[in-house]
Amino acid sequence: MRSLRRLFSALLVLSLIGTGSAYAACVDNVVLVHGNTGKPTDFQATHDLLVQRGYTESQIFAPAWGNAFCAACNDHKGTEETPVENAIVDALASSCTGKIDVIGHSMGATLAARVIDRIGASTSVDAFIGIAGAFRGLWSCGTYPFNVATTTCGSWGLSVNNPFLNGISGHKFGARMYSFKSYADEINCYGGVCLVYGVHTSQIAGETASYTFPYGHYGLLWYTATQQVNLL
Repeated sequence: MRSLRRLFSALLVLSLIGTGSAYAACVDNVVLVHGNTGKPTDFQATHDLLVQRGYTESQIFAPAWGNAFCAACNDHKGTEETPVENAIVDALASSCTGKIDVIGHSMGATLAARVIDRIGASTSVDAFIGIAGAFRGLWSCGTYPFNVATTTCGSWGLSVNNPFLNGISGHKFGARMYSFKSYADEINCYGGVCLVYGVHTSQIAGETASYTFPYGHYGLLWYTATQQVNLL
């Protein structure tokens, strides 16, 4: 009788393992925000690793935002915000933990920060990861209000010392905030200068930690999936 019970228990465990993939583990939903003129599949490595770790497709949100054909046309105010805001709101609405994690790349990092700040969602974000973001601006965009002819470099864009970036500096975008940066970033370190007033532009004021990698602007996203997911 005892051996039959053990056999039954073993079969029950195996049956649960076999059907476990049909049931999502209770983890924070994740929002992945691509960069300027990027696309959701830029996060493919991160997406695939999340799935390998047990996340379901319904727990991963990857909005497409902005004009995909005009990098100079996008900024952090208006229609660019809507898809990101919808993804964050939807992720929160279906989160079994009541929290979400947000990972943004390049301008997607500052855009995600803008939306979280504007809608007051920071207390509902557990981990915020900014990858190759320009939280302190881009020297290639000029210093506001000079040399900011394009929308992307304007007052709601990425010029150094502009009202938008100054307005979110020091704000919280999650309980834990991390930045991924590189001194080989061909965009954020245009002309070989990565620092803005002595601090790497990808660093977030008040961040929990900052990690440096030897990759370029896109490699910072593509080759750090493990480090990203480990922080969630």
